[in-house]
Amino acid sequence: MLKRQYVIFFVDILILTASFFLIALYKPVPVNYLTPDYISGFIFLLIVWTAASFYFKKYTVRKTNGLRKLLRSIFLSNFIALGVILLFIVLLWITDFSRLMLFGTIGVATMIELLTGNIYYSLISTRTLNGNGQINPPARPSEIKNARIARDFRQFTLSSDVIKYAVNQECGKGIYSFMCKFLDDACKKTLLVSTSSRFNIELQPDNFYKAVVNMKRVNDIRYINKFFESVNRKLPEGGTFIGCAETKDLRKRRILRKYPPVLNWIYYSMDYILKRVFPKFILTQRIYYFLTRGNNRVLSRAEILGRLYSCGFTLDGDELINGLYCFSARKTMDPVYDFDPTYGMFIKLRRVGKDGQIIRVYKFRTMHPYAEYLQNYLFENNNLDTGGKYKNDFRVTTLGKMLRALWIDELPMLFNLLKGEIKLVGVRPLSLSYFDLYDKELQEIRIKYKPGLIPPFYADMPKTLSEIQDSEIRYLNAYSKSPFITDFRYFRMALLNIILKNARSK
Repeated sequence: MLKRQYVIFFVDILILTASFFLIALYKPVPVNYLTPDYISGFIFLLIVWTAASFYFKKYTVRKTNGLRKLLRSIFLSNFIALGVILLFIVLLWITDFSRLMLFGTIGVATMIELLTGNIYYSLISTRTLNGNGQINPPARPSEIKNARIARDFRQFTLSSDVIKYAVNQECGKGIYSFMCKFLDDACKKTLLVSTSSRFNIELQPDNFYKAVVNMKRVNDIRYINKFFESVNRKLPEGGTFIGCAETKDLRKRRILRKYPPVLNWIYYSMDYILKRVFPKFILTQRIYYFLTRGNNRVLSRAEILGRLYSCGFTLDGDELINGLYCFSARKTMDPVYDFDPTYGMFIKLRRVGKDGQIIRVYKFRTMHPYAEYLQNYLFENNNLDTGGKYKNDFRVTTLGKMLRALWIDELPMLFNLLKGEIKLVGVRPLSLSYFDLYDKELQEIRIKYKPGLIPPFYADMPKTLSEIQDSEIRYLNAYSKSPFITDFRYFRMALLNIILKNARSK
């Protein structure tokens, strides 16, 4: 298969090169298109063309894929290559490069590829599955009978050797050893599957299996939360769910190692834009799902764990094995069933407001999706850092750190201020899990007043949770006696600390 890919790759390069020289030789106007500038442009086109072709698997031709999938790969890869080149031309204000050469070269190459693809597919379709020029004989009745499993699945078991072999074949060595750390007996009461369809989970009996192990990457599951919810329903309390995924960091490392320099960064940039940026915006979500159908999506470790926790699981352990992030989670409660999850850049967070009512606080996203469900996990494993924040908070993105440093993430809270849900100065609106960390006495005082956009934290600059609570108690006691003067004094102190002492949210 690898040899075939190399052959198709070189043929494709020849097609693109021939198309370029064909357009250059039969140009409609007397201009020399074979100058060094145009040759350099063609080399750049060649790099982008190759990256797009690898990305959309143009060179992976199988009979089982079907002709339609082959033609779809050709159209998508060539269209993306054209778009990237046009984007560079617009951004760099390149005016002395002929658009005829660009559209002509890609257009002719695409037509030749489509013709060659049809011919090639018709040739490989004449081969049989066994590759020997003979039709595989139908299975005998005795073979079908022997292939049937026991009618009562409760009496059907597999040996540990069979399971180990199957797991190693699917995901490589090391995964089976990870499984055995969290399973009492890998051969009994464990459902071992490799599926991206929740339908295969829903077919299983309720509360029969003590563990569910899915060898299919989470990245390839279209409706991840629905799949996790199905697993949750099938497991008893305390049941184990083991799975694997490729995190965004592992993905980046794999892509940069797989392809040669320059080409690898172009490939990674295209992958990041299509599968990381497009899903976050309403206008590009449909394009993303049309091109990828939800497969091979980019997921961070924080999002994977956040989805697990939102679906009623608690992490028991995780490990990096064979380029995969493996996790073992235990069912501890029913799923949250959040019908309004926040995934894009503009989010609405559930916070405790006046009279204990839950309000939706608007912010720009600074954390990975579903990270809000990991607050208890971080408190148990990371504890609190200086300023009341969690230590080593892996939920915060690189862009999020920049937004927090510049206070940009807080700007959408002005909508809450206009709606009257918060005031300019006041205690910080807290999530339910963080609110539960506070003393009961302070909780009762807090809910008597509206939370604020600028908390007393920036005036007193406390370092521990206890100091933060003392700071809020002093503010609330003073506010109850003199609201306007207290808010003005705290606003002035907070403003000075922000400007002079560079007070920021981590």
